[in-house]
Amino acid sequence: MTPRSLHRTTLALAMGAALLLVLAACAPIPKLEQPGQTLDGDIAARQLGLTNGSGQAVDQQWWKQFGDAQLDALVDQAMAQSPSLALARARIARAAAMTENAEANERPNAALDASVTRQRITENGIYPVPLAGSIRTFGNVQAGLSYEWDFFGRHEAELKAALGQKRAAEADAAAARLSVANAITKAYVALARSQAQSRLLQEQVALRQQGFELVRQRSEAGLDNTQELRQAEAPLPDLQRQQLVLQEQQTLLRNQIAALTGQGPSGTATLQATLPRSLDWQQAPSLDLLGRRPDLAAARARVEASAQDVRAARTRFYPSVSLSAFVGLNAIGLDELFKSGSRQWGGGPALSLPLFDAGHLRANLRGSAAEQDAAIASYNAAVLDAVRDASDQFASLQSLRQQQTAQDALVANADSQYSLAQQRFQAGLVNRLAVINAQQSRVTQQRGQLDLQAQTVDAQINLIRALGGGYADPATQPSASASTSPAPQTSASRS
Repeated sequence: MTPRSLHRTTLALAMGAALLLVLAACAPIPKLEQPGQTLDGDIAARQLGLTNGSGQAVDQQWWKQFGDAQLDALVDQAMAQSPSLALARARIARAAAMTENAEANERPNAALDASVTRQRITENGIYPVPLAGSIRTFGNVQAGLSYEWDFFGRHEAELKAALGQKRAAEADAAAARLSVANAITKAYVALARSQAQSRLLQEQVALRQQGFELVRQRSEAGLDNTQELRQAEAPLPDLQRQQLVLQEQQTLLRNQIAALTGQGPSGTATLQATLPRSLDWQQAPSLDLLGRRPDLAAARARVEASAQDVRAARTRFYPSVSLSAFVGLNAIGLDELFKSGSRQWGGGPALSLPLFDAGHLRANLRGSAAEQDAAIASYNAAVLDAVRDASDQFASLQSLRQQQTAQDALVANADSQYSLAQQRFQAGLVNRLAVINAQQSRVTQQRGQLDLQAQTVDAQINLIRALGGGYADPATQPSASASTSPAPQTSASRS
């Protein structure tokens, strides 16, 4: 091709491009409704008593604040072996691969092809005699290069959408880690509570048996009647039933911990848990901590990614402009392939405008818009659920602390009654049965106190989960937002 003919070809393509750009303005792009609005969770949060400030920070390894090395080891084991976390890591890897694929669209594509074909040449084709009707070997070695200009931002939108999905996958993984740590810690606390209750119940059974034995002796001596003997015997079967219930709970909780830590039931068959101390959590949950929840971060990332998907779907209605070039060798007969006369090369621009898409592009755009609306609705639901969840957990924690104060008073009163009964027994004013009854009442109040202690720790675990477990969204670093709903980028218009 001479320089003059190349110039003419380029000019013709440029004129064609101008014509196509004019036609693009008339492309049948459907008119879409405006996307939904993301909720401002701050208003609802303040109405429910959440504070607007930095609040009390949560450590990412929050379970270590309970100071139980055995619990720490179980959580660490679960983090390493949990199947749900392995699934989350696989999803991150898949999202990362999609991001790499989107990034590759912004770079030139290069290829090298080589082929050898043994072929009989038709006698009625373009090849003259002696080639026509002969069997020949065709050799081809060719290198190609192509690049598509991103005039309308499609590649950029696809890359941003892929990055958003990757951030969502990473936030989902953080939510999975939080869920596993939460489940392990709650199961451990429940096991500790059940085992401690079992020990107190055993003490209560022993006291009831002592009391029953005293009443039986008094009945044989004619001091008590049969009705009093039956009343002393009545609580024993129920206490024994409670002990069986606690034993079942402990077996189920050990099995749950074994499953969460990736081991068989035998691995936790002898696990003895200790009820952790409750944390000193005095402040109300704050908006900035609530906004760091990993599920909210994932929902925000999906809203932003869906907006970019809509943008990418819209750009598919516009022309695509690409440039391709190739250079190589082609010959009939391998002995001729690498001679200078076998050289071939070519290249030029290409334009494409999807004028007749049979509705595929319009359907794709409407589908992307629907996905965006669904992502916004999912985000709004997550915001409302997060605000309610944090408020509920904090309200429960406050109530449990008040109940603990009242229960502590009951335990102190039972201790005092037991002490007075011992003094009166030593002074000969009451019999041994009065001391046993006072001790039984004391153990009953201690069991109530133990339940409230376990419920308080459980409520603190729930509140930590509700506040995101110390998760820090990389998209909001280094300056964390003080809002439960930092405005996701949903695009100003879809029309």
